[in-house]
Amino acid sequence: MSTDTELRGKVAFVSGATRGIGLAIAERLAERGANIVVNYFRSREGAERAVRRIKAFGVEAYAHRANMGNHKQIPAIFEGIKKRFGKMDILVSNAALGLYRNLMDIDDKAWDVAMHTNARAFLHCIQLGTSIMPDNGRIVTLSSLGSIRYIPGYSAIGVSKAALENIVRYAAIEMAPRQITVNAVSGGFIDTAALSSFPNFEQMKAEVTERTPFKRIGRPAEVADVAVFLASPRASWITGQTIIVDGGYSLM
Repeated sequence: MSTDTELRGKVAFVSGATRGIGLAIAERLAERGANIVVNYFRSREGAERAVRRIKAFGVEAYAHRANMGNHKQIPAIFEGIKKRFGKMDILVSNAALGLYRNLMDIDDKAWDVAMHTNARAFLHCIQLGTSIMPDNGRIVTLSSLGSIRYIPGYSAIGVSKAALENIVRYAAIEMAPRQITVNAVSGGFIDTAALSSFPNFEQMKAEVTERTPFKRIGRPAEVADVAVFLASPRASWITGQTIIVDGGYSLM
């Protein structure tokens, strides 16, 4: 089966889709024919640039500004999608945020930022988004290895990603009667602008490169390709799973 137009006529929402993994996912969905709604929060210029790149694939696209950590702003996203397209076939929850803290230094702000933007936003997107999602829809979220292993300074974010992966499992069961699949992609150490802001980025990059069997870190496109597969008709028998995409790092 050709993948070139397998998503033609589908409508996808991708949060945090103006750069990095989110933009790579949005572009690959568009390449396969899906109309795209991208979410952004800070950079209107970045959002407009992303929309232009997506439209170059011959699909419809627009950007919706919303802080995914502010749950009062989430309903308008899906109201807008319903008004414009009448439905949403694919939900990709990619937006993430967190403050770098060791466990003993987590305060209410660090906890709330991570949990609200990463886990609670995903829950709200499922609850609201599936009301306009036809049967056989696809839900994909982005997690990280910090959900299952210790990463210095990553405690609040790691806990929020663990919660996110558990939401995947519960949602997979509850969405199964409608043939809607729910999965996560855990991208390991991926070369993105967000990760480069990590306090010891260069040190971590060197350590991960040495430990990874392929002797390099991952690229956004490599995570995006897995996410898009999970969003496609070809992944109809995969649900409730977290797929690790890390070049074998977690095996060592």
